[in-house]
Amino acid sequence: MATRSVLKEASSQPHFIQFNNLACETAGGKVIFATDEWFAPARNLLKREPPEFIATAFTEFGKLMDGWETRRKRIAGHDWCVVQLGVPGIIHGFDVDTSFFTGNFAPYVSVQAACLDQTPCFIPEGDRTGTAASQSQFEAVAQLKSDSWEELVPMTALKPGYSDSCHNYFSVTFAHRVTHIRLNIYPDGGVARLKVYGIGNKDWSTVPSKDHVDLVALVNGGVCVGYSDAHYGHPRNMIGLGRADNMGDGWETARRLDRPKILQVDEKGILQVPGSEWAIFRLGHPGVISKIELDTNHFKGNFPDSCRIEACSLTPDEEKKCIHSQWQSCPKWQILLPPQKMKPHHRHYFSEESVVRCGPVTHVRLVIAPDGGVSRLRLWGQPLSNTLICPRQTSKL
Repeated sequence: MATRSVLKEASSQPHFIQFNNLACETAGGKVIFATDEWFAPARNLLKREPPEFIATAFTEFGKLMDGWETRRKRIAGHDWCVVQLGVPGIIHGFDVDTSFFTGNFAPYVSVQAACLDQTPCFIPEGDRTGTAASQSQFEAVAQLKSDSWEELVPMTALKPGYSDSCHNYFSVTFAHRVTHIRLNIYPDGGVARLKVYGIGNKDWSTVPSKDHVDLVALVNGGVCVGYSDAHYGHPRNMIGLGRADNMGDGWETARRLDRPKILQVDEKGILQVPGSEWAIFRLGHPGVISKIELDTNHFKGNFPDSCRIEACSLTPDEEKKCIHSQWQSCPKWQILLPPQKMKPHHRHYFSEESVVRCGPVTHVRLVIAPDGGVSRLRLWGQPLSNTLICPRQTSKL
């Protein structure tokens, strides 16, 4: 029988995990250097999927672990790796996940950060299990001077990788753009996953105001700031790169229990139900939305019956009040997209004929009825001139 431990865990999770994982491999994150990768390669740190453990799985180098694990160190120093973020941005927190590393987890960790131009990968591509950095690779990466980068997380003890202690959360206050981080483990050992939670930081001064841009995209600074339900998948997945790989790469809610026992539809074929689910996003930049895409890719038997999208313009202080009230006291939303019937496993496009011109907006609310899953949300529009808006906000949830 399934347990309800997930509910307890969710209530104790820090606020910043609602933000985007800027280092995830699906967002373009990659490990460009690691001192040692004997038991398991550092690239595993950035996997989107939760860690797995196969008790009978071994390689010629030892136990197969789903994470980064170095050999037991017998020389001076400690192990570390450098991660290039897939999406440069403002970091609000880290999750150093030690899942399944119970007798071999790294005892201590620290994290440093920098904002750099694009850097080369200092280690070869491919499987690096059973290898360590060469002297020439150490000399090359030394040019980054990563040992003197800004310290975001001081040396701190980690907890072992049991289910009730594996997530080591670190909240960060650092209002500067970051492109690279250095993860230090002391002196050696293993870490299953590294998640870098934050908000993308795009240089909007380089974007002509007449260009049409996906204003809610992860890479453009969009972020989820509230939702009603995320039982099977978080709404932030909808603003990720490309199309979804599977249902787990989208937003999916539980089935609502207030659905009528016998369902009825209106003249447009839309189900008449009392309840709905919603997700709210802050745009990466205020703008005028003119084209919308809603993709139900992979959601074939669990797509929403219908949807609508609302929009509004909020200041940072107004947003803070709305979040505090769990969006119950938000100013009246304007209709951006009237109710639309949805299809399974389908890309829905809406443009001038369907999209209501609301003027410049900062936030949108996607409402689905009665429940179900959506894989991607795209909101194309023209960004508002920087001279006409208040300063870019990075307030915490």
